[in-house]
Amino acid sequence: MPVYQLSEEFIFPHPDLADESGLLAYGGDLKAERLVQAYANGIFPWYSKGEPILWWSPNPRMVLFPEKLKVSKSLKQNLNNKSYEVKFDTKFEEVIERCSEVPRDGQDGTWITEEMKMAYIHLFKLGIAHSVETYSGEELVGGLYGISIGSAFFGESMFQTKSDASKVALFHLVKKIKDWGFTFIDAQVETDHMKRMGAENISREKFLKMLKIAIKAPTIKGKW
Repeated sequence: MPVYQLSEEFIFPHPDLADESGLLAYGGDLKAERLVQAYANGIFPWYSKGEPILWWSPNPRMVLFPEKLKVSKSLKQNLNNKSYEVKFDTKFEEVIERCSEVPRDGQDGTWITEEMKMAYIHLFKLGIAHSVETYSGEELVGGLYGISIGSAFFGESMFQTKSDASKVALFHLVKKIKDWGFTFIDAQVETDHMKRMGAENISREKFLKMLKIAIKAPTIKGKW
C-alpha cells in the first residue's frame, strides 16, 4: 500500500490504509489540532531526528484494559511499603525530557525529538496531555506521560531509574482512570514491559470500534 503525504489540512487517510508495518502517512505538522485529530482516529506520530514526521496505525494494537492490570509480587510489595510517592501533572516537562533520555523497554528513546517535546508540552498546557511522576524522597525516579481524549488514555512513553518506579506510576494511573470509567490505555505497539502489566494485542478493527465509542465521552481536561 502507498504511504500518504499529508497536506496542510487536518485530514488523515483511513487507518486501514496503513502498510504492513503500520505506517500510514508522512509530513504535516505537530499542531494541537492535528495531534488530537490523529489520536481520535487511532493514529500517532513516531519518527526519529532527521526524518519527516511519520504517522502510524499498527495492526495489531496493544492496549491495557484497566480491569486487567497485573500486579507482580515486587510491585505489590513496593505499593504496600509505600516505597514511592506518586503525583500527577507536577513535572510534565521533566518527565518527557527523562523519557527522551532513558530508552523504554525494547525501543529507542531517541524518537522523542525536540519538536515532539514542544508539541506535547503545548498539549499539556491545553489540559489534554498528562504525566504521572514517581518520587523517592525528593528525587524523580520514574514516570509516564500521554494524551487523554474521552474515556481513552494514549500512553506515549515511560521511564524509571529505580526498580518498579514506572510500574508504580502506571498502577496509580490505572487506579485513577478506572475510577473515572475509562475504557482502555493505548500502549500502541507490543512491549514485554506492558505485556507483563496485563496489556494485550487486539486487532485494529476492534481498537477503532472501541475508540469511536471512547472519544464520545467527555474529556477530563486540566491538571489531574
